[in-house]
Order: sequence, then structure tokens, then C-alpha cells
Amino acid sequence: MDKQTVVVLFGGRSSEHSISSATAGGVLGAIDRDRYAVIPVGITREGAFVLEEDDPAKFPLDAAHLPEVVDNGTRVLWPEPGGDRTLRVVQPDGSIDGLGEIDVVLPILHGPHGEDGTIQGYFDTLEVPYAGGGVLDSALCMDKHFMKIALQAAGIAVAPWVTVRAREWTTDAAGVRTSAEALGLPLFVKPARAGSSVGVSKVDDLAELDAALAVAFAEDDKVLIETGVSGREIEVAVLEGAEGVRASLPGEIVLTSRGFYDFEGKYLGGEGVDVVCPAELTDAEVSAIQEAGVRAFEAVDGRGLARVDMFLTPAGELVVNELNTMPGFTPISMFPKCWVASGLSYGDLISELIEAGLRR
Repeated sequence: MDKQTVVVLFGGRSSEHSISSATAGGVLGAIDRDRYAVIPVGITREGAFVLEEDDPAKFPLDAAHLPEVVDNGTRVLWPEPGGDRTLRVVQPDGSIDGLGEIDVVLPILHGPHGEDGTIQGYFDTLEVPYAGGGVLDSALCMDKHFMKIALQAAGIAVAPWVTVRAREWTTDAAGVRTSAEALGLPLFVKPARAGSSVGVSKVDDLAELDAALAVAFAEDDKVLIETGVSGREIEVAVLEGAEGVRASLPGEIVLTSRGFYDFEGKYLGGEGVDVVCPAELTDAEVSAIQEAGVRAFEAVDGRGLARVDMFLTPAGELVVNELNTMPGFTPISMFPKCWVASGLSYGDLISELIEAGLRR
């Protein structure tokens, strides 16, 4: 059987560069080499596309030294529309090598310039198939303000919030504080367009609001202030396969001593949080969560995959927190763990994503 060639694309210009690189280590180690030939392409923090080594060990998830894509002097030349799909690389000495025709790109990029529809639009323009989310769902879910609007329009419950621009905070801080106070404590302050809990703060006292906004505005000039929802933190993985959209068994984030599920807890194995999948739920709760996950996915015109995060309140209500169109994909991340618990191995999950991209 002829192998199909997959470009594994990782790194990127966002603050989540290292997490994307660590994910690449997991994917390169688990991808089915009997089915796919692999070309690893990294994006440096400055935005250069470079040919990377096909070595999973180069990109370990190591809290003491997170991996990154370093500029090695190569430059990848993508195929142009209307021609063949040959990928080429400019070597440091200026010579150009052909790497053969590619069949699909697997972008495992997080944050701006990777998970926000921009790279998806780029590949649409080049007429190169790619796995994962499309332009619209990626852009919608990257911007938490518009994501909430889309979910509300579909009748899906979300936490009350106000959106604040940096200009508004500068010119009317008192008004922003009044609006925040009306939401009630605790509050969560988060950048509108960042992921992996980067720039997110929990506010238990209004005296902490200014500092929390400063942290969030360092990531984005558009920030959300949300009411904290009391309930169990549930996450469900959604996958678009050949037979349609389906949801995994739900998982749960159990906080033991950590204030919320932050960057360290998600990726670095920080203490104070347990990632449990499958969650201890009734059959009725599992069905309701899976249905809510698929509804949320469809509300944003989801493609490929998403992780849907929600709260299960003591009253039994499901409140959707957010969707991630390229969720954490390291071996300890919730998205693959939920599919493994549902009977789909890490390697087979990668294959499903690739096959979905090839079907487009």
C-alpha cells in the first residue's frame, strides 16, 4: 500500500509555541508509520517555516526545559495552487530540494496564527488539504466573545460576562469595575484570544481585579470578565469521522489544592489537579454531556475536532465554558485521554484526524 504523505506542522508564533512543540513529540512518536510518510515542519517564534528533524525525542514534554523550534536556516516552500503538491525546502546554502508531493497537513498549532483560522485560510488558498478545524470555527472559538454569542444564539447556556477593550479600561476604569462587580464573585478574567489558560486569573476579591486585567491585557487588548460558575468541571472530546460527529466519554478536572485549571496544571503535571477520564457520572449525565458537546460543536460550524469544556452545576444544568478547536494533544491531555477511555488509541485518533482532512 502506498503511503500518504503527512506534513506535521507545529511550533508557531503564539505564547503556546512550546506546548505545540511538545505535542509534536507525541504525535511523531505515535503516528502510524505503516500508513503515513511524515515530513515535520516547524514554525519558529518569529514565523519562519523550517524543515525539522523527524525525531520525537527532540520535543519532550519536560517542565524543566520546554521544547521549541529553532531557526536552522532552512525555509519550506509550500505548493502553489493549480500545480502539483510538491513540498520544497531551501537549504542554508541556497540550494532547493524537493521533498515529494504531500497529501495533507496536520496542523498541531495552538493560539494566534495557528488556531484562529489564519493558517487554515492559508492552506485553503494554497488548495492544500489539512486536518482539524476550518476557518470559521477556528476563528469563532479563538475569540471567546464571539464564541459565547454563537453558543447563546443556539440556545446553549454560557456563563454571564462582560467584554472589555483596553481603551475602555484606560478611559473608564470605574465603569469597568462597576460592571464587574455586578457579575458577582468569584470572577475569571481572561484574554479573549489566547488559549491554554495563558493570561487567565481568578478574582476572589474586587481588589484583585486591576492586577488580573493587567495580566490579561498583556496577552490581548480584548478581555472577558466572567462570573465564576459553581459546579464540576467536565470536558468532552468531539470528533468528526466518516460516519458523522461523535463525542467521547466525558472527563473531569478535579481541583484538590489549585485555584483553577491553569497552564501548569494542564501541561506540566502541576500538583493540585487530577485529570480523570472517564468521569464518575450517571448514564443520563453522560448522554446529556455528549449531546451538549455535539450541539456546541455544530453551533460553531465545527470541523475535524474540538474539546468542549463545561460545568455541571449542582442543579444539573450544563454551562458551556469554551470550545478548543485544537485542544491540548500531549499524552497527558484530556482530549486523547477521553478517546483512549472510549476505546480509541492515541495512534488511531491521529489517523482519524488525518483521514478526515483527506476527505475534504
